[in-house]
Amino acid sequence: MNKSQFLKQLAAKLEGLRQHEIDSTIFYYSEMIDDRVEDGMSEEEAVAALGNMDDIIREVMLSSPLSSLVKAKITPKTRPQTWEIVLLVLGFPVWFSLLLTFVCIIFSVYITIWAVIVGLYAAILGMTLGGLAGIIGSAILLFPTPHLALIGFGGSLVCIGLGILLFFPIREISVLLIKLTGKFLRWIKSLFIKKEAK
Repeated sequence: MNKSQFLKQLAAKLEGLRQHEIDSTIFYYSEMIDDRVEDGMSEEEAVAALGNMDDIIREVMLSSPLSSLVKAKITPKTRPQTWEIVLLVLGFPVWFSLLLTFVCIIFSVYITIWAVIVGLYAAILGMTLGGLAGIIGSAILLFPTPHLALIGFGGSLVCIGLGILLFFPIREISVLLIKLTGKFLRWIKSLFIKKEAK
């Protein structure tokens, strides 16, 4: 397959996405083929080196915004017939409630993951600020009850130390959770492109 055939097939398989997304993808792969041809490959070798067309389409779709994928999936390729419109209207209570449930589940997963991240940092901050407040409280208790002030001071230092020590593992956990949200979004996108990429 030469460059023009490849780009034509790529544009046909990306039909349904926004035009500027299709154009930028075509431009990107055109430049990639041109670069390989400049390095001494033939057009056919350069196209073959790009890999499988289905894998390319899948990666392009996964990098596209979710809204573009949904629009491409639900936009009819032909004008709907009367019986299809009637079925859509009659089935509205069912398909709309399922769609709403799906959106709410996605939203709740995102909120839950970000709530865990915020909660972990809030716990560290609370522990550290509580330790600092404990040091101030220990200074106030120093003259009337020095033994309580010493215990409070020691506990405050433990809280501050734990807050500082826990910051690093919680930062790593946060990075993993953020990567998890990215993988979750890619999984959601893959639900919309499975049929498109085959």
